[in-house]
Amino acid sequence: MAKPTAVILFGGRSSEHGVSCVTAGGVLAAIDRERWNVVAVGITAQGRWVHVSDDPEDWQIVDGAMPTVGESGDTVVLPRDAGEKMWRVISADNRVSDLADVDVVFPLLHGPWGEDGTVQGALELVDVRYVGSGVLASAAGMDKQFMKAAFRDAGLPVTPDVTLLRGDALDDHMDDVRTLGLPLFVKPARAGSSMGISKVTDLDELPAAIAEAVKHDPKVLIEQEVVGREIETAVLETAEGAVASPASEIITADTHDFYDFEAKYLDPDAVVLRMADDLESYTAARIEQIALKAFRAVGAEGLARVDVFLSEDGNITVNEINTMPGFTPTSQYPRMWAAAGTDFATLVETMLSTALARPLGLR
Repeated sequence: MAKPTAVILFGGRSSEHGVSCVTAGGVLAAIDRERWNVVAVGITAQGRWVHVSDDPEDWQIVDGAMPTVGESGDTVVLPRDAGEKMWRVISADNRVSDLADVDVVFPLLHGPWGEDGTVQGALELVDVRYVGSGVLASAAGMDKQFMKAAFRDAGLPVTPDVTLLRGDALDDHMDDVRTLGLPLFVKPARAGSSMGISKVTDLDELPAAIAEAVKHDPKVLIEQEVVGREIETAVLETAEGAVASPASEIITADTHDFYDFEAKYLDPDAVVLRMADDLESYTAARIEQIALKAFRAVGAEGLARVDVFLSEDGNITVNEINTMPGFTPTSQYPRMWAAAGTDFATLVETMLSTALARPLGLR
């Protein structure tokens, strides 16, 4: 039988463009070319879809610089009609030619215009199967305000916060902000990879922190600091249902105030991922159950990473769910599964196979 064709889709218009490209490099290196025909499609920072190299070496961090999807290359065109599988390209001289009959897409996009349900909606419109969560779950997972609403409705504990919408005056919310206490974390509501996040130890620092967050999103969250261990759990959907990896702990070096962008991607010595072996079995089981409950609360599919805080008194607070976690060499999701005995190639195969078997339409 002919091999199915998988499109690896990455880049995008968000501030996480470079992270998405490095994620794609990880997946392109791990995918089984004997099992899959692979087509790489990049989305430029301006939003053009282009046919790009599928060589993982072209999508690596070099001397601290993130790779980017360039403007050169043929423009990729999705099918016009539901059920049509052929993707096409338009050359610089406007010639249209067939690219590939596409069976499944792996949308390795982070942030708005990709991870937030927009690309998922485009694929749904033309009946293209894809890895990961659908439109609503992707949107809810991206927007921390609505993510927390879903978690609260499911009975999950979340970090207290104040949300500022576009045009809101900070002075109108200061009474609520003061009740949160200090320190505070100010973050864009719809961004990831710790983009635009600031730690505030004095209320006079708030305007500058909000201005930094607004560079990434006009909606801003001001969150109470939660003191505790940062614990992450990877969730993977298999043919038998969703399963959670053993809990792992993020330990950030003293050179970083918190688990920021540089610690995540640019400083290999900044973070240690340690399997939380010292957790009591009851606590470890609770964290894994909470991760699966968070997965269900937003209606996630395929995969997700759930981050929680564990306080000294044993309380667990859900920080966030990431419906398309990174797959860079330093990313926690594949490292957690590797520590549990599932290698990167097996992860990629499971995600693509599960997506390929998924029914089209409403699920």
